[in-house]
Amino acid sequence: MNLFKKLFSVRELVPEGAQGYIPTNKEAYTSYFNLALPSILEAVLATLIGSIDTAMVGTIGPAAIAAVGLVGQPRMLMLCLFMAMNVGITAVVARRKGEERQNAANATMRTGLLLSLIISLVMTIVAQLVAEPLMLLAGAQPDTVALATEYFRITMAVLPCQVLSMAICAAQRGVGNTKLTMIVNVSSNLLNVVMNYLLINGIWIFPRLEVRGAAIATAMGMTFGFILAVVSLIAPKAQGSFLHITRHDNWKPDNESLGAIAKVGGNAIVEQLAMRFGFFTYARIVANLGTNVFASHQVCMQFLTISFGFADGLAVGATSLVGQSLGRREPKIAHMYGKMAQRCAMLVGLILGACVIIFRLPLVSLFTADPDVIRLSAVIMFVVGIFQPFQTQAIVTYGALRGAGDTKFVARVMLITTSVMRPALAFIAVYVISNIMGMDEWALIGAWVASFADMFVRLIMMGRRFNGGKWHEIKV
Repeated sequence: MNLFKKLFSVRELVPEGAQGYIPTNKEAYTSYFNLALPSILEAVLATLIGSIDTAMVGTIGPAAIAAVGLVGQPRMLMLCLFMAMNVGITAVVARRKGEERQNAANATMRTGLLLSLIISLVMTIVAQLVAEPLMLLAGAQPDTVALATEYFRITMAVLPCQVLSMAICAAQRGVGNTKLTMIVNVSSNLLNVVMNYLLINGIWIFPRLEVRGAAIATAMGMTFGFILAVVSLIAPKAQGSFLHITRHDNWKPDNESLGAIAKVGGNAIVEQLAMRFGFFTYARIVANLGTNVFASHQVCMQFLTISFGFADGLAVGATSLVGQSLGRREPKIAHMYGKMAQRCAMLVGLILGACVIIFRLPLVSLFTADPDVIRLSAVIMFVVGIFQPFQTQAIVTYGALRGAGDTKFVARVMLITTSVMRPALAFIAVYVISNIMGMDEWALIGAWVASFADMFVRLIMMGRRFNGGKWHEIKV
């Protein structure tokens, strides 16, 4: 117990030489979890609902699971520019919050929204034109290409709604308004699940649309989330909030905001492109193993995504508090919050890993009744369980670095690990191991081990950067 207290003591986490007021354990953890818990709940519920989406589609068959899974990485590839921009929005708004510059924070948000709208309209058109070739590039097989193409086109039609909602939520996270973003995203995903049930299966007055119904339900959820996000900025009670929109606002791009977003988000674009390229290539390699094996891969990915939700929620707290502390010129306190988030991530990861390994068989059975898919998925879940403590700590660590604006280093790490190491090791697993062993199942296990190697190296590199403290001096 004494070791546990020491491990999580704020005094133990503050670097030597810290000056000024140091918060107590209660104050520090209250500040952190007031931000992190709504974000954890938001991310986990969103991923759980996404998993329910997959489980509902799974009732149609393995081809439907594979088709919806194929859309994932191409969609994320097209979203990477907006994700990078949102990293910049969150970091800059958090810094302005710490500096108590409300007008500058609102100008940053408006500038981000304007950029998101223009770029998303162009990308929506491009997505409709390249949908089928992109699905074929992602590894769609003859039995999945038509389903995947239709799902992609429908969901990408509402891209502007999705990215504008993402930008608003990114700004709100920067000022610590994570409860609002939780409400927006959970509400939109709940609508998605309800409409999934009605449209996939043809319940009540609704037609049975199967995969098309799942796509329409997803589009409806995204649109609803956008409406809620906008209301949070224009409603009368929002006018007294730190972030708001009024009819008198100047929507001309703000040069200071553009420069700050570009400085942080520009490096984040490289990071996101590296990450999405790596994930896309990795998924493309695994998709070559066949529909049933890829279906097993997708089932296991659901649990990795759920655990990512826990880590992402913890990282939001680190990003916001690190950025705000640096804005107040308190780098030692920013370091403390980053270390505190890492310790919490380690504990959460160990618990998640144990649950995944112990309950792996009943968990995968929720998604499919196919015995071959269940058998292979249960084996992969061992790797998923081992993944957990490494994944949670890595995500929280680069969340803290993002809050400091240290996105250039994060981008370099992603280039080395995710865009090079992961696909290369997966290629060896799929095209070398499968030939030696003569079994696609062994190839899939090897591909997941490659994924684990990527995450482990990423954690080591990020951890060394964080502990070095160079990020304390970055200006935004």
